[in-house]
Amino acid sequence: MKSTDAVPPYETSEIGTPKDYTDDLYLVYFEIGENKERAKAILESYLGAHLKENIQVLPHGNIVEIALQCTPEIVRRLVDENIAVYQVNRFANVDGPW
Repeated sequence: MKSTDAVPPYETSEIGTPKDYTDDLYLVYFEIGENKERAKAILESYLGAHLKENIQVLPHGNIVEIALQCTPEIVRRLVDENIAVYQVNRFANVDGPW
C-alpha cells in the first residue's frame, strides 16, 4: 500500500471510504423530507463560512462540500431533529481544505 501526503498519513486504499479521516472535501447530497430550512441550518452548522456559500439547494435536498467523517454526524443530527433522511450520496472529491 502506498501512503499519501495526508496528515496524519493514510493509506490510499482508505481515501474515499468510511476510514477517510483526511481533510479532503467531497460533494455529498442529502435527500431529506420536510423541514428543508431546518435541515439547511443543520448543514450550515457543520460548514465554515467559506463553505456555507457553496450549498446547492435542490427540490428534495442539498449538496454540500464536506469531509467524509462529518456524514454520520450530520445524519444523526438530522434524525435527532425528526427530519427524514431518504438518501446520502457521495459524488466527487473537490479542491479545497476542510
